[in-house]
Amino acid sequence: MPDISSFIFYILILLFSVVIHEVSHGLAALYLGDSTAKYLGRLTLNPLKHLDFFGSLVVPVITSLAGIPFGWAKPVPYNPYNLRDQKYGPAIVGIAGPLSNVLIATVFGLMLRFLPIWVSIAGNVAALNILQGFGEIFLIIVRVNLLLAVFNLVPLPPLDGSKLLFAVLPYRYKYIEGLMEQYGLFLLLFFIFFGFNLIMPIVDVLFRIIVGQRLFF
Repeated sequence: MPDISSFIFYILILLFSVVIHEVSHGLAALYLGDSTAKYLGRLTLNPLKHLDFFGSLVVPVITSLAGIPFGWAKPVPYNPYNLRDQKYGPAIVGIAGPLSNVLIATVFGLMLRFLPIWVSIAGNVAALNILQGFGEIFLIIVRVNLLLAVFNLVPLPPLDGSKLLFAVLPYRYKYIEGLMEQYGLFLLLFFIFFGFNLIMPIVDVLFRIIVGQRLFF
């Protein structure tokens, strides 16, 4: 079980990461011509507007205790028929969420990567301890956001990756979209229970690219 400070940071970072993820969907939809999220007051970083009791509180607590912080916020609604690009618009809205998490992971990952330089510059023990504390926080931020990004790109409904898949799926295979939408929840639950570990090597590779070291040893 993680210590209490790490546990609290995991929960707070996860909550704000999923909020930014959902707001990014809404901003992308707004850019493409749909104002649904704006009119519903969902283009805000106020977590109270986005929290889902089960996905934003219960699941994060349980998964953080297990060492793999995970959760979700209430999906930001949008009307795909209002998008200027009817073919690729939903895919663009879908990819906006994971891209926001990758951006967050990249910013804090680069700061973590160059942290040893800051530590070497620090001339006293107090400054060194502060920098090491920041390093632990940055590590959590990068880990959580990479995990969110990679998981949401899995091409199963209702995850964002399914929007990308359906956008490039040839018309003759469109029946697959209907089948996946119909059984998406069961497929997703099956993946979570039996295939979740498959995304960990991808998270590790991205972490190494950004930070320059392995996440999992």
